Amino acid sequence: MIKLSARPDSIPIELSRSAMIVVDMQNAFAKPGGMLDLHGADVSQAAAVIDVNAKLLDTAREAQVKVIYLAMTYQPDLSDAGGPASPNYHKELGLKLMRERPELSGKLLIDGTWDWQIVDELKPQPGDLLIRKPRYSGFVGTGLDNILRNEDIRFLFFSGIATNICVESTARDAFFGEYWPILIEDAINHTGPDFCRDATLWNCENIFGWVSDTASVTTAFNAQR
Repeated sequence: MIKLSARPDSIPIELSRSAMIVVDMQNAFAKPGGMLDLHGADVSQAAAVIDVNAKLLDTAREAQVKVIYLAMTYQPDLSDAGGPASPNYHKELGLKLMRERPELSGKLLIDGTWDWQIVDELKPQPGDLLIRKPRYSGFVGTGLDNILRNEDIRFLFFSGIATNICVESTARDAFFGEYWPILIEDAINHTGPDFCRDATLWNCENIFGWVSDTASVTTAFNAQR
């Protein structure tokens, strides 16, 4: 067991039972010309988060910590997006933008498009997993839970975008599934006002998980070497 510095208190972790969950580090959420940028959201902070993730993931791989990418994904025919009877149809930004702006139809979060792809700086490496998810939580409509249980993984380190939407949704479901969710606060980026980020971090620290940072996680990962 290795002690990880975190809030509200340090916790013992087992690296052999740990995974990095990289949430939606896709062009859609992190690059100019992607879905969030087209919507008018500020993506300027994403570049710094990409840099942090690149270093963090290298360290994780060296420590033989499993790296699992999640990617918000719809099939080209939108068969997994939900129709008008689904709340996802009415609330998910990509679906809304494609309906409102016909020139974007078939281009946002659609499997295989540029918008959908993981950013070039963080392309998955051999041995990493990429899991497509059609909802905010990585546990909904995917095999993530089975993969984690089959590999006896219990400790989940979260990075990615957006802090207050897909990261939080997946971390909450992880907690409900008896996993240990740990948000890496400088490796995630939010959308919306800053209080959205603050609320997610407070909720995680006090209610459903732990909050750490890249320096502390890197120290813990390096302790394995």
